[in-house]
Amino acid sequence: MRALLFTAALAATSWTHAAEPTKETSPWWGHIKVLASDAYQGRLTGSPGYLKAADYVAGQFKAAGLAPAGEGGGYFQTVKFLEQRIDAAHSTVALIDGGAASPLAIGPDIILGARDAQLATVTAPLVFIGYGLHLPEAGYDDFAGQELKGKIVVILGGGPATLSAALKSHASSTEFPKALQAAGAVGFIRLQNPKAMDIPWPRVMALSSQPGMRLADPALQNYAAPVFSASMNPERAEALFARSGHSFAELLALADAHAPLPRFALNLSLTATVSGETRAITSPNVAGVLPGSDPALKGQYVVVSAHLDHLGVGQPINGDAIYHGAMDNASGVASMIETARALKAAGARPRRSIVFVAVCGEEKGLLGSRAFAEQPTVPKAAIVADINMDEFLPLFPLRHLLVLGEGESTLGGQARQVAAKLGYDTLPDPAPDRNIFVRSDQYSFIRTGVPSVALMIEGLPGSPEAKIIKDWSTLRYHAPQDDLTQPVDLAAADAFDTYLLAFITTVANAEARPLWNADSFFRRFDVSGAASSPARPAL
Repeated sequence: MRALLFTAALAATSWTHAAEPTKETSPWWGHIKVLASDAYQGRLTGSPGYLKAADYVAGQFKAAGLAPAGEGGGYFQTVKFLEQRIDAAHSTVALIDGGAASPLAIGPDIILGARDAQLATVTAPLVFIGYGLHLPEAGYDDFAGQELKGKIVVILGGGPATLSAALKSHASSTEFPKALQAAGAVGFIRLQNPKAMDIPWPRVMALSSQPGMRLADPALQNYAAPVFSASMNPERAEALFARSGHSFAELLALADAHAPLPRFALNLSLTATVSGETRAITSPNVAGVLPGSDPALKGQYVVVSAHLDHLGVGQPINGDAIYHGAMDNASGVASMIETARALKAAGARPRRSIVFVAVCGEEKGLLGSRAFAEQPTVPKAAIVADINMDEFLPLFPLRHLLVLGEGESTLGGQARQVAAKLGYDTLPDPAPDRNIFVRSDQYSFIRTGVPSVALMIEGLPGSPEAKIIKDWSTLRYHAPQDDLTQPVDLAAADAFDTYLLAFITTVANAEARPLWNADSFFRRFDVSGAASSPARPAL
């Protein structure tokens, strides 16, 4: 029966045996033409453009036969945010060496964080604590033995070779705020390794004018009290180490080798005044459900997610101020819609229920998905998996897939098996220091104990395809040029959607729910034990 459902679903897809798609004939591209058009103004969370996009997706979910899975019998789940805008023109930052203050230019030198509540004023000593990773159970802790109370810590992105990409990413995002507060530090400055930066600093500067957001629910915020937070231009970072006896170049060389970093006082202080304003806003997630067919399993839910928001309207680049977000991530939302349509056309519903969720606030820190994962509109304990699409980049023929989280749960084996049936293989994360494992919405579900993966099209290391992805990131990622004029391989998009449909169907029809692998660090978040293999404990 499961094989029949798999075959029926594939046969029902509009793309399986269609003629070569074009931008005029592709249903998948048709959704992107709508969502990434100027009329949607970049879909900034909470904006009129985003609300218009949410209405469009709700209508498409309804047309695809999905039942409402939001609040009050509708397709929307309202998410409450606090939006913070930093007034850079009226904020100041300076380094203090003895009695002398050296101002830092906000923008060219340093950017003030807008996501978490900022301290209005701060003066504190600076201390470098390496990568800032706190994972004592994995044998690594940059916070160990450090006296950090009342200080601002400086950290460099990356991590030692002894830790997996997933663990480094988790430590830098989830464990870092906990460790910082426990140590009594008053703030932090993040330094990026230029080799791991997605976009050049001038574009980082342009994006810094955007508002930051955090969830209004204090229980879902990173910090219990305001902290100073900033990122520094790597080209100006040597100024932080001038009195330390170390150099930024020395530390970058160690980071490039994935070696442990030293920890030391910088013998400088920082003083800052941060001006800004905060307001309350709301924005919806969009959710629809295809009820399962098996009386025993339809009460379990496979979540399929993609973020609907992007960056709105910002500083112009090459004359365009609308950050359209065609591949980031109208593409993933379009794949969700087309997959739901294909399931409807197949006529045979999978055994488990499937919830399709287009989330808001991803660009602001995975906020919409965190709200749904923590406070879902279906029974929380009944969510058995999340399959996420974000920026999957169909820029060349599909031959290889990147399955983020592949090694953490039985979803990885299912993803590989489906890929092999369709003639593809899966590749490891080619850039672990970019922390992409924790930078999209599957991570919100992982934090609640749900086995989860994210899917992308990948190229072999050093291949022309890998260069295409790199060039796209440099020129189009988080820029207005992620628009409708860019070249896209529509056949690859259809092939990806065929794979997505097959993978979702496989997970929804399997006898057993997905389980964490026994050696997965993230197994610990499954507090119920329902998704954990009993073989042996994790780290």
